[in-house]
Amino acid sequence: MNNDIVSQLASEYPALKRNHIEQTLSLLFEDNTIPFIARYRKEMTGSMDEVMIKDIFDRYSTIESVMNRKEEVTRLIEQQGMLTQALVDDISKATTLRELEDIYRPYRPKRRTKATIAKEQGLEPLAQAILSFPKEGTLDTLATAYLDDEKGVTTIEEALQGAHEIIAETISDDAAIRTWVRAETFKNGVLVSSVKDKALDDKGIYEMYYEFNQPVKSVAPHRVLAINRGEQQKILNVSIEIDPNQIYVYLGKRIIGTNFQSFVMEMVVNAYEDAYKRFIKPAIERELRKELTEKAHEQAINIFGENLRNLLLQPPLKGKTVLGFDPAYRTGCKLAIVDATGKVLGIDVIYPHPPAPKHKQEEAKSHFKKLIEHYNVDLVAIGNGTASRESELFVSEILKTVKETVYYVIVNEAGASVYSASEVARKEFPDFEVEQRSAVSIARRVQDPLAELVKIDPKSVGVGQYQHDVGQKELESRLGFVVETAVNQVGVNLNTASPELLSHVSGLNKTLAQNVVNYRNENGVFKTRTTLKKVPRLGDKAFQQAAGFLRVMESKNILDKTGIHPESYDVTLNLLKRINVSLEDLGSESATEALNTIKLHEMATSLEIGKETLIDIIDILKQPARDYRDTLDAPILRQDVLSMEDLKPGMELSGTVRNVVDFGAFVDIGVKQDGLVHISKLSNQFVKHPTDVVSVGDIVKVWVLDVDQRKQRIQLSMIEGKQ
Repeated sequence: MNNDIVSQLASEYPALKRNHIEQTLSLLFEDNTIPFIARYRKEMTGSMDEVMIKDIFDRYSTIESVMNRKEEVTRLIEQQGMLTQALVDDISKATTLRELEDIYRPYRPKRRTKATIAKEQGLEPLAQAILSFPKEGTLDTLATAYLDDEKGVTTIEEALQGAHEIIAETISDDAAIRTWVRAETFKNGVLVSSVKDKALDDKGIYEMYYEFNQPVKSVAPHRVLAINRGEQQKILNVSIEIDPNQIYVYLGKRIIGTNFQSFVMEMVVNAYEDAYKRFIKPAIERELRKELTEKAHEQAINIFGENLRNLLLQPPLKGKTVLGFDPAYRTGCKLAIVDATGKVLGIDVIYPHPPAPKHKQEEAKSHFKKLIEHYNVDLVAIGNGTASRESELFVSEILKTVKETVYYVIVNEAGASVYSASEVARKEFPDFEVEQRSAVSIARRVQDPLAELVKIDPKSVGVGQYQHDVGQKELESRLGFVVETAVNQVGVNLNTASPELLSHVSGLNKTLAQNVVNYRNENGVFKTRTTLKKVPRLGDKAFQQAAGFLRVMESKNILDKTGIHPESYDVTLNLLKRINVSLEDLGSESATEALNTIKLHEMATSLEIGKETLIDIIDILKQPARDYRDTLDAPILRQDVLSMEDLKPGMELSGTVRNVVDFGAFVDIGVKQDGLVHISKLSNQFVKHPTDVVSVGDIVKVWVLDVDQRKQRIQLSMIEGKQ
């Protein structure tokens, strides 16, 4: 570990103590996972959460890469014999890779340019002489001394042109000039887009960008991504524009200074204006557009990650028999009935919609009702894809005729088809057709969203924004971290979890997860956490990292069913003994009262454990079977169907947030099309970003603002009376 980097981190994160940063990094370098560190090493980290721990580690890596590049740049310049103390100081002060590359630019090996050719022709001294701003003489007199037929400099014009190229390139390579121009362009530049080929935009998707301009410093990230896509599709021309006069004033002051009387001044002005137009402006424009794009990518990835996290953490509907309904027209609606544990009880298909013959549609009604009653179905989960609207009407009508109260829920089936055709699905249901697997997935998404969604590529779950435009490597890394964090935050039932779910548990990988399932299949369910140590290749380190996140519901030891780590079992039993509470008493009113009376500081000292760990243990003992997700909004269950024709301005409805993007949130209000709550309609207060107000899965109250039947668009407001 580099102490200099730790010191820099301590200065960048003043709210964190240096020893907590140092200890957190030590834990990471010792191959402890982020979920394990965040959950079970709070005393060492100062209770940092997973995001902060990852942020610290990523920042450490970034600073380390800058330091390594500093050493490399220093070495490369020194090899050229051009390293000065001033350069050493500049390199030392640099804090970003971009600053370092600006410093190194004049010394980087270049392709053969007009300036390098001029230097080969011996014209560099002429350029230096011009930049010394002589007061007497003429340009012709200066240039004459450098004419050389053998080197190809036969005229004064050729000599001066060569000197011009050298001066222009020297100016363009000046790190301080680039830094200033970059800052000035960011401050006063304008991102401009115009239509290039309207015919390629037949749906008018980019119409608002046909004549668009916005200051670089304030352009919204989602607009940057949209403009980039329009440019890639050759629909738009895009540039960054700025009045160059202020830049020329700066260049004049820096390069000419007070040397106004020199006869070379006009040539130098031409050189720096040419350097800006030909070298600096295009490079700075590329850099700034790259920077805007990277920030937009980061924003889009962050939004996707936050949406995915909230989607994964939707509360499960436990203890219900669910009928998964995968809608379709011609091929029929595939049905899958699963019991409360997710076990498939039956698979079927009905033809309730045209072009099926009338008798098939009538047969579908009676057959569907029989399935509901035969399997004692509690809930119908309808996928929101093709024929979803017609299927919802069909289901709602049938449910009115059954004896028991049965509800239905619309399920976002994004990614279900991806899962259905995957190797995971084929292995799980080798005898099922693709659509049948999809119906099972739809049903299970209601029962336990987390357990089912982890089987699907996170990019396919339908809660992103411009996810195909961002860096896929960075997106996968972020989403993988989100999935891992969510899985470990909730915990996993060791005896029912799939290999895919287990592979996201702290300390486990795909191989170990499969080994766990193989052991379970061969030896029966796990009866204790310690039995995990018998799994092939699952050593002490993996056990330490994973055990606390795995729940063994069949264990006789109640602690195996909780988030208390086995390393804390002894201290937990000691704690209970001191307050005269038995394991059997946990969850009772008397046990909770006894736990509430504990004096934390005194007890932590007595038990020789950290206060943070003690607090976590007490919280778990109060509610041993608590599921974190139970505190969140449950899905809206419906019996009656609603159509767009039913919607009227001012109508009040409850809905589920399906997606959150930069400009607002899309809310499912029970019709086929999700409605948009624009960012300006989310709250009476100023909203910096929609994620500050709503999250995927939230149940919200909305009011209808406008319904456009032709464009199938619904505008909503979360502000009562805002029309």
